[in-house]
Amino acid sequence: MKEFNVKPVIAYGENALSKIDTYSFHKACIVTDPMIKKLGLLDLLTAKLKGMGVPYEVFDEVVPDTASTVVEKGLLHIIHSKPDVVFAIGGGSSIDTAKAVIFYFQKLKETFMSDDVIVKPYLVAIPTTAGTGSEVTEYAVVTDMNTGLKIPLTSKVMLPDLAILDPLFTSSAPDFVTADTGIDTLTHALEAYVSRMANEFSDSYALKAISLIYENLIAVYKDGKNLLRREKLQIASSMAGIAFNNSTLGINHSLAHALGAKFHLPHGRANGILLPYVLEYNLKDEDTQKRYADIARHLGFAFEDDHIAAIALIESVKLLKKSLGIPASLLDAGVDRTVFIESLDELTDAALKDLCTPGNPVLPTEQDLRGLLLKLV
Repeated sequence: MKEFNVKPVIAYGENALSKIDTYSFHKACIVTDPMIKKLGLLDLLTAKLKGMGVPYEVFDEVVPDTASTVVEKGLLHIIHSKPDVVFAIGGGSSIDTAKAVIFYFQKLKETFMSDDVIVKPYLVAIPTTAGTGSEVTEYAVVTDMNTGLKIPLTSKVMLPDLAILDPLFTSSAPDFVTADTGIDTLTHALEAYVSRMANEFSDSYALKAISLIYENLIAVYKDGKNLLRREKLQIASSMAGIAFNNSTLGINHSLAHALGAKFHLPHGRANGILLPYVLEYNLKDEDTQKRYADIARHLGFAFEDDHIAAIALIESVKLLKKSLGIPASLLDAGVDRTVFIESLDELTDAALKDLCTPGNPVLPTEQDLRGLLLKLV
C-alpha cells in the first residue's frame, strides 16, 4: 500500500491572516524571534488576536539554526501557559522550534501523563520567508548545542494544522534572504522529484514548484515589494514542502546540514552552493538523468537527448545562482579553506548518517561525499 498525506489547511493570498477569524481559540502562545518583533510583523498577529479577544503570551527567544536549548525553554513555556493554540511566526527556525516543542510536548504526555491531562495545542504556521516549506511538513531540524550536530526530527505530530501564506508577512525580507530561501525551495523540489520514493502525487507538486521558482524568483529578488510574485514564491515553497514530505530529500540536504552545523552557513545558501555539483553527481544514474531531462523540458528546454536536456537544467541552475548572488564556492561564502580540509572526516561522517541520504537516487559512498565536498573549495 502507498500513501500520500495532505495537511495542513492552507490559507493563502493577501489578507490570508483573516482565516483565524473562523476559529474559537481560548489562549494562544506565539513562538517567534526578536527580529520579527522588531520588524512589526508580530503586531499584525497580536492585533488580530486582541480584536478576537484571545489572550496570548509571546515566546520570542528563537535563534537561527533551531537550538535544543531554546526548544527546552519553549517546552517549559507551553507546559506552564497551557495554550490551546500555538502560532509559529517567522522563518524556518521559528516554525521548526514550535514543531519541535510540540513533538517533545507530545512525548512528555505519552511518557508521564494520560491523554485527558494535556491536549496537544492546535499549531498554526505563518512563514515570513518563502523557502523552508516547514509550514507543511512533518520535519524539523534542531541543533544540539552540546555537540553542534543538526538533528532531523520527523513525526506526523509536528505537521501544522493551519498554514497561513500571506505575502505581506514576507514583504520585508531582504534580497539575500529571498535568494537563499528561494534556492532552498528549488533544491527541495528537485530532490523530491528524483527521490527514491518519488510518486505521481509528489511529482506534480515538485514540477509546479520548480516552474513557479523559475518564473518569479529573480523578479522578487529585484523587486521585493511585488506581493503577487511573493505570493507565488510562498505557494512554490509549500508545494515543494508537500512534495518532499511525501518523497523525502537527498544528499544535497545531507551535506547542507553538515556544512551548516560546522560553519553556520544559512541553510538555503549551503544548498545553493552544493546544488549544481549534486545534480552532476546524480547524472551517473540513467533514470535520474531522464528525470532531470523531464524537468528541463517542463521548463521549456526543447532538447530531445536526455543527457543534453539534463545538462541544460544544470546550466540553468548555475545561471540562476549567479543572478541571485549565491556564492559559487564555500571560499566565496567565507569558509576558511584550512579549517574546511581539517573538517572533511567530520562533515563526511555526518552527511553519510543524515536522515536524507537514503532518499538520494544514487546511494553515495563515504568517498563520493568527500569528493563532492572537495569540489566546493
